[in-house]
Amino acid sequence: MGFVKSLLRGLLRLLYRVEVRGLEHYREAGERVLVVANHTSFLDAVLLAAFLPGRLTFAINTHVATKAWVRPFLHLTDVFPMDPTNPLAIKSLVRFLQRDRKAVIFPEGRITVTGALMKVYQGTGLVADKSEATVLPVRIDGAQYSPFSRLKGRVRRRWFPRIALTVLPPRRITVPPEARGRTRRKRVGQDLADLMTEMMFATTSIRQTLVQALLDARRVHGGSHLVAEDIERRPMSYDVLLARGFILGRLIARVTRPGERIGILLPSTNATLTTFLATHLHGRVPVMLNFTAGAAGMLSACETAEVRRIYTSRRFVASAKLGPALERLAETLAVTYLEDVRDRLGVGDKLAGLLAARAPRLAYRLGCFRRSPDDPAVVLFTSGSEGLPKGVVLSHANLLANRAQLTARVDFSAQDIILNALPLFHSFGLTAGTVLPLLSGVKVFFYPSPLHFRIVPEMAYDINATIMFGTNTFLAGYARFAHPYDFYSVRYVFAGAEKLHEETRRVWAERFGVRIFEGYGATETSPVLASNTPMDNRAGSVGRLLPGIEHRLQPVPGIEAGGRLQVKGPNVMCGYLLHDRPGALRPPVSEAGAGWYDTGDIVDVDAEGFLWIRGRARRFAKIGGEMVSLAALEELVQRTWPGYLHAVVSVPDPTKGEQLVLLTECPEADRAGLLAQARREGLPELGVPRHVWREERLPLLATGKVDYPRVQRLASARLGAPP
Repeated sequence: MGFVKSLLRGLLRLLYRVEVRGLEHYREAGERVLVVANHTSFLDAVLLAAFLPGRLTFAINTHVATKAWVRPFLHLTDVFPMDPTNPLAIKSLVRFLQRDRKAVIFPEGRITVTGALMKVYQGTGLVADKSEATVLPVRIDGAQYSPFSRLKGRVRRRWFPRIALTVLPPRRITVPPEARGRTRRKRVGQDLADLMTEMMFATTSIRQTLVQALLDARRVHGGSHLVAEDIERRPMSYDVLLARGFILGRLIARVTRPGERIGILLPSTNATLTTFLATHLHGRVPVMLNFTAGAAGMLSACETAEVRRIYTSRRFVASAKLGPALERLAETLAVTYLEDVRDRLGVGDKLAGLLAARAPRLAYRLGCFRRSPDDPAVVLFTSGSEGLPKGVVLSHANLLANRAQLTARVDFSAQDIILNALPLFHSFGLTAGTVLPLLSGVKVFFYPSPLHFRIVPEMAYDINATIMFGTNTFLAGYARFAHPYDFYSVRYVFAGAEKLHEETRRVWAERFGVRIFEGYGATETSPVLASNTPMDNRAGSVGRLLPGIEHRLQPVPGIEAGGRLQVKGPNVMCGYLLHDRPGALRPPVSEAGAGWYDTGDIVDVDAEGFLWIRGRARRFAKIGGEMVSLAALEELVQRTWPGYLHAVVSVPDPTKGEQLVLLTECPEADRAGLLAQARREGLPELGVPRHVWREERLPLLATGKVDYPRVQRLASARLGAPP
């Protein structure tokens, strides 16, 4: 039998160039071991039997064990047939493991048809718990691209893809002894599902640059695979994107130096993606400028990031009416228009770019000598919703980590089409709406403005979009104008950047039949920290933390439930760039130490790991000795007058210290109506704003968030208080 196993191992190495990592963890696991692996293809059991030491016992479905194609395999290993409909089968497997045996099980119970993890059955966790066996996670990667997978039409399959087996450190499933019955079963099932998603994240390569990850995606999906399109309706493949990137990158490299920060002032289009890639191909760092910030805001950002040159488009400047702003920027900065660059292109430039695209790895090595995953990949700026925007430096590893964290929880496939109307200067639009699809073989359609509430739904219908990202403001706007069939093809909508209103969630569910999955994050975390998903969804929460993220809650005086959220992980930024110290990087640090980022949000975490945002630490007011959440008050106002935009701020009060003011777009809003709603909900009248003022339009940032500094100034001016 050992000879047959060696022969099989040699054949698999020859055909699939199988690489096995982490075998030392197999030896660490001990005698009583439950091996759990993701299920990618019909080759999986053969791979594990051939490359894991010793003779393993595979727990398989009794129905599968009767298949003709399975019978030859049964002679190569031991099999433990299990009937999933028989509760005694789990008990039998528990007793088997308790005799200090090693068993292999695929917790998903079936071969994936999405390319990602599917449902993880609770029974596997229960087996590990009852038998007190050590759990040994094994990631199988690459077999999903073979003809033996069930991903025909979803991925580019080929006969002999490279396959890797990664054995992770052994773990134990531990739950509190007081957990019993159904509660215990659910808990151990969730722990095992978390272990599997952590495995998927931990075995995804993030220690490379964005360009290297892009070239890996091109190898997997093929150079002709279409990955980007915009309103010009000229789709780009990987090969076309690389060719254009190399051509433009050569011209950028002539007038800039390696490592220099380059300003990009463009909307969400193919040209923006090309320019972003062009800077990376030659080791420059793109700085995504917020074109809604005005000349003063953009100039401040350029000073903070030490930007000397900006790339933009004459057509965009004209359509966005940015002429005066660009004239002011041109007084101190070099402004280059892409139309002028195109006119200067020579035959030699085009030929060199096309040749580079034929051998992109070599061209990248020659064009970018210094490459490290920890180098800056982009500079973004915070929204400025609470003050002067700060430059946020994100590394290649930061962006790749966040992409890997998301794909470990949500299935994105090459059949998907993402409609991205968010600006690329926004971290949500850049990471989730651009980097994630580009590196996952998902086609992204760029639309230049999220504010076109009538057009965006039409585009979703026209391109058969399956995934959308947005803020509550934008999603509520689309719902007002969309035809009920516009989102017929959409399967996932992810909301972030601001609180998702219950009314928005309800309208999308009832009118379009689409669930909105609310998430949470910050520019400083690349940006996603937590998200609801199809398998872990709880309305009102922002979901569970993504794998690889540590967290702690810092107690806040006066607030009993929850605390100030601090996080650490591979997606946390390199540091800040501040205007008073241009170019100087300030790494993240908090009370927990270096590398920890203080979100400034008051968060509560329930027993199942769901996060509930109670408000910003700065958005709590002390009224009559009590801490009052302004975010909670805004939710009360939203329940009173749904469908309108509201903002609650606190202003100085000479007698009580602070007083609350509501500014709202609802024409019927008044304090009496709000007091009545508070009484109906049994809420104290102490927190009801003293003043209610109606505004035709509340000031907003480009992301759709309320511009609270401007609201604060409006409220202070009305009261005659100091701003």
